[in-house]
Amino acid sequence: MRAVVQRVSQASVTSDGRVAGAISEPGLLVLVGVTHGDTHEVAAKLAAKLWGLRVLDGEKSCSDVGAPLLVISQFTLYADLAKGRRPSWSAAAPGPVAEPLVDAVVRSLRGLGAKVETGAFGAHMMVSLVNDGPVTIILDL
Repeated sequence: MRAVVQRVSQASVTSDGRVAGAISEPGLLVLVGVTHGDTHEVAAKLAAKLWGLRVLDGEKSCSDVGAPLLVISQFTLYADLAKGRRPSWSAAAPGPVAEPLVDAVVRSLRGLGAKVETGAFGAHMMVSLVNDGPVTIILDL
């Protein structure tokens, strides 16, 4: 799994003109990509890493201050640009494989006590955010 994590003061995602998920206080926006070998164990490990990631103000984590997370699936994190100018998506897991694993990340976070908002899997989404810092981290598990 791959995640792009941004510390935000607020963030939201809309799909079909409706807000699918939003956080209106400091927290993390997490874009999650799934590849072919990922498992539920990897999803749980990613969730634990996100929950304890000490990148909020004062080197605090979401678990320290109860900060919310907005988790959005994003297969484009596995784009391959090695050949030409058109990305290949072959490293991204297909929807029927990826969706349950993104859901597993969300369930694991909630099981740890996190307040989690989500996007709409497989939908065209518009993401708005205010990156605080800016802080942007890439996690590969």
